Amino acid sequence: MVFLILPRYTDIINQNNFEATNIVSNYLPTLNRQSSYAVLDSGWKYMFDKYNNIYTYVPLNGDTAGLCAQTDRVADPWFSPAGYNRGNIKNLARLAWNPSNTVGTAYRDLLYTNAVNPVVSFKGQGTVLFGDKTLQARPSAFDRINVRRLFITLEKSIATAAKFSIFEFNDNFTRAAFVNMVDPFLRTIKGRRGIYDYKVVCDTTNNTPDIIDADQFVGDIYIKPARSINFITLRFVAVGTDVSFDEIVGTF
Repeated sequence: MVFLILPRYTDIINQNNFEATNIVSNYLPTLNRQSSYAVLDSGWKYMFDKYNNIYTYVPLNGDTAGLCAQTDRVADPWFSPAGYNRGNIKNLARLAWNPSNTVGTAYRDLLYTNAVNPVVSFKGQGTVLFGDKTLQARPSAFDRINVRRLFITLEKSIATAAKFSIFEFNDNFTRAAFVNMVDPFLRTIKGRRGIYDYKVVCDTTNNTPDIIDADQFVGDIYIKPARSINFITLRFVAVGTDVSFDEIVGTF
């Protein structure tokens, strides 16, 4: 995957009047919004350069890539690298621009709806990558970082396993061996919360006589990827002392 940064250094450093609308209006139209392999964030950080003994501004796309690597280390690639659990940005004095999200300046919402992941400093809680979208504009499962990284993991692993079927006979034995090889792997991913469910099809329905005669082999793998939570709704309901919870749950 590629990790990008917006805006440019000269457009944000010491520019007190910088607004998120500048990113959306001036930069996003120049990008290809078709790829789920690209990730875009909004920040520059002011940090200490120990090699030159100075403070300097550094783009945060390297930190975003680092959060993905850190997520691999503490969890799995299919977990989101954003949020308070795995999205903490370290080694900074401050952000060059801290996008707010108040009435009249809902910059974080504006950025996120346009697939720019805000990097935000919260008082007393540190600096956090506060979004996990890819650059893909079209709504799909692949507009999330965790789903794209899940499929990268699945595709590489299963492709490596599938190469052992090359030059074997396309018969029931080989097809069953392929399914028996893939199924435990996907079952493990499901057990580690990466997918909700899956199905592997490799039989005569997709390996038809025409496919066999063309010296080809087809395995269809259907995945229901796990989705990250982007919005939380908490509902508090006061009820009477004599009310049974079983009678009212789900009615509000």
